[in-house]
Amino acid sequence: MDKREDPYSPGAGRAPFALTGRAQQTEDFETAVLRIESGLDARPLAFYGLRGVGKTVLLRSLYEKVKARKWITAIVEGRPGKDLRSLIGEELEEVLADLAKPKASQTVLKAVKTALSFLHLQVNTEGAFSLGLDLSSVDSSNAATGNIAGDFGRVVRDLSFAAEKSNTGVALFFDEAQEMSTEDLQAINTLAHRASQERYRLVLAIAGLPTLPGILAESNSYVERLYAYHELGPLSAEATAAALTEPAAFRNVEWTDGAIDFAVRATGGFSYFVQEFGSASWASAKASPINLKDARRADRLAQESLDTGFFKSRWTRATDAQKAYLQAMSLDGEGPSTTAGIAARLGKEPTALSPRRAELITKGLIYSPRQGAVAFTVPKMADFIKRQVTD
Repeated sequence: MDKREDPYSPGAGRAPFALTGRAQQTEDFETAVLRIESGLDARPLAFYGLRGVGKTVLLRSLYEKVKARKWITAIVEGRPGKDLRSLIGEELEEVLADLAKPKASQTVLKAVKTALSFLHLQVNTEGAFSLGLDLSSVDSSNAATGNIAGDFGRVVRDLSFAAEKSNTGVALFFDEAQEMSTEDLQAINTLAHRASQERYRLVLAIAGLPTLPGILAESNSYVERLYAYHELGPLSAEATAAALTEPAAFRNVEWTDGAIDFAVRATGGFSYFVQEFGSASWASAKASPINLKDARRADRLAQESLDTGFFKSRWTRATDAQKAYLQAMSLDGEGPSTTAGIAARLGKEPTALSPRRAELITKGLIYSPRQGAVAFTVPKMADFIKRQVTD
């Protein structure tokens, strides 16, 4: 079939044709939006799970929903070495450009000026900001004190007041939250807590690896009651089937039941793998319907694609010593593995391997689901490692 008409979307964060299996998360978010628009508060949402389950895709989908409703919104991705002020600042520049209209109300102009101070943008000699408006006579909050929790809170509060004028709200999305500093996570938690107490028009969603609930709890003691937590796991068989058949149907292509059953087993329901498998199946099939023979061929193609990209990019980040640790883990399959068991396989004391374990956690290759245990952040990583050892 024509590759130019391939309806599947393998790739990091790429939106699939059909977002399946996330109806509950989407409904909870939409309920929060409607609560804000009706003058009520909304509980912040926290999504967590392994890589490849579709956390980024889900956040992007929710972001687009509020953007279509003309909400003030920003989505950021936590990155090592980047603090909250710079991360959110990159997104706020576009938001402020949309808000800064010559006939904007004083409430909106106050929010703009407060946000500009957060970005450390100063008034020039004519009293005009870089947005082309004279805001020198506009009262605003000081969001440049250096206290990130207070500064960030004042920006969102003033933006919330501005949004109220149009009966909308502020929606903030934080992806890869485990990469953010404790101080920045505390600022986000403080904002979420204050927003519920003071009825800011705010919907907040945060996403990260399976360690996210623990990381949030360590940053502030009250967060286990603050967020509505959603663990994102593999798609059900029905959702996996829909993710494959709905895009194909758009191109008037069908799947046989045998091919779908094989795909469900081969992908494990992991969203990223489903898209890779769908694309490989499209390339393998000569015509509709996509059958079991096509699916078997696609399995090999998808595995090759994942091995050279998704898995290898992570494997090559590990040192030889770290690879030995990962190989010892792979003997337990998907795991988790005990740190004592890994040490025994490597002929080391557990304490001697603690630095290696910490390095792998920092690189995002493994995480600790409980004390004395580790597991891969990437599904099917154990199988990939076994293939490297065999090869």
